[in-house]
Amino acid sequence: MANVKEYSVEEKLASLVKLQKVESNLDEIRVLKGELPMEVADLEDEIQGLHARQQRIEEEINGISEFINQKKEAIKEAQALIKKYEKQSENVKNNREFEAINKEVEMQQLEVKLCEKHIKDANEEIAEKAIALERAKKTIAAKEGVLGNKKGELEKIISSTEKEEKELTNLSRDARESVDPRLLASFDKIRNNYRNGLAVVPVERDACGGCFYSIPPQKQSEIKQRKKVMVCENCGRILVDSDLNDSIEVK
Repeated sequence: MANVKEYSVEEKLASLVKLQKVESNLDEIRVLKGELPMEVADLEDEIQGLHARQQRIEEEINGISEFINQKKEAIKEAQALIKKYEKQSENVKNNREFEAINKEVEMQQLEVKLCEKHIKDANEEIAEKAIALERAKKTIAAKEGVLGNKKGELEKIISSTEKEEKELTNLSRDARESVDPRLLASFDKIRNNYRNGLAVVPVERDACGGCFYSIPPQKQSEIKQRKKVMVCENCGRILVDSDLNDSIEVK
């Protein structure tokens, strides 16, 4: 059975300090990027939605155009029937046949008028949708321009920090492996509670380096001894002495 190395409290604290410094450096890069990654993702989603809307409008216009063509064909058919019935009316033998043919002619004339009304309404609808389509295209162009600028900004930051971020990420992974699991869970929980991400802070000028709460001399003495993990009574951050904090550098 392999021996599991037991780390002293001082070694555990040193590992936490190193991890904190690595994560703080990563935080600085994230701050440098700011909201750009989220803004880029939001814009891409919005543009995708606008493209879908544009496609939907185009499909609706195509559908209406097809409807208009169908009505035009119906008008041609009705007009052809009218000519046919008018020719037949020249050879009627009695009033009943004449009235029947006239009724058919009137029905086809009504069909023509109805189709013409449908075409008129459909053309008006196409005009409205054409305006909406043009508006959608202009919006897409504007959004794509903004997206291009933001992507350019983000790419510049990424290109200038990519190597450093990769190295720090590897350091963070290695540092996490050397931290006691329970301490690591507490570390992450505390980090998530504060916007500046500070979970491990030194005692500076007799106060907590995170919330500046005054630390009693007796507690400062215990912190310097590094015999147990001490936390700030006010903010809950893990406290270390300034000598230990300054002795650990992240390259």
